Amino acid sequence: MTVAQPLTRTRSSAEHLFYGAMSVSILAGVCLGFARSFLLRPLFPGLKVPPEPFFLLHGVVFLAWFVLLTVQTTLVARGRVALHRSLGVLGGVLATVMVVLGLTGAVIAARRPGGFTEIPVPPLQFLAIPFFDMLIFPALIGAALALRRDAQAHKRLMLVGSIAILTAAIARWPFGVFEGGPLVFFGLTDLYLVPLVAWDLVTRRRLHPATLWGGLALVVSQVLRLAVSGTHGWLVFAQWLTGLPGA
Repeated sequence: MTVAQPLTRTRSSAEHLFYGAMSVSILAGVCLGFARSFLLRPLFPGLKVPPEPFFLLHGVVFLAWFVLLTVQTTLVARGRVALHRSLGVLGGVLATVMVVLGLTGAVIAARRPGGFTEIPVPPLQFLAIPFFDMLIFPALIGAALALRRDAQAHKRLMLVGSIAILTAAIARWPFGVFEGGPLVFFGLTDLYLVPLVAWDLVTRRRLHPATLWGGLALVVSQVLRLAVSGTHGWLVFAQWLTGLPGA
């Protein structure tokens, strides 16, 4: 027993360190992507940004989610589980608001005369990307909240759900990521799954079901939106959703 307890504490510390590092890296990815257009916007006056004030609210709420994710992993690492659970209620409310704002913002951008900012893809077609984001995100976060009593499933699904909405930030990284097309910015998004897969294989010798099915759901959603975005069915739906004339 004297040996088992130190081993358990070591594994627990390593786990806290891993999830803490993951949440910080996700937040860093968001900040890097939106530094010029949102966080440090006054320093880049020549950069084209969404003109509607709505997107300031949108940015604050979405950034709050990633900050909360980091705070929550820190609280667990410090043993503040009760506060973590209390803030979890806020997280559920925040996630719901994000879906509403995300869908609203996507429709606003698609209806804009120039379409999505600095995106040459026809707006009704590109609308598939943020629309599917707002399907996969609540599905994964909802599953995480439903499984909150299963700590291992809960923390994995929270990470994968947060990774699912990283694409918008990654596509804006100042390295010409967007010019590489969907395969590049979706691929970079999926790279955030690699440490979680590696963690499972090292600590469990197999993938946790939440990692497996959550990761598959994310990747399939990426493939699906690319497959349907140019179809007649999607364009009719997007036309109805936005009230725009057909492409």
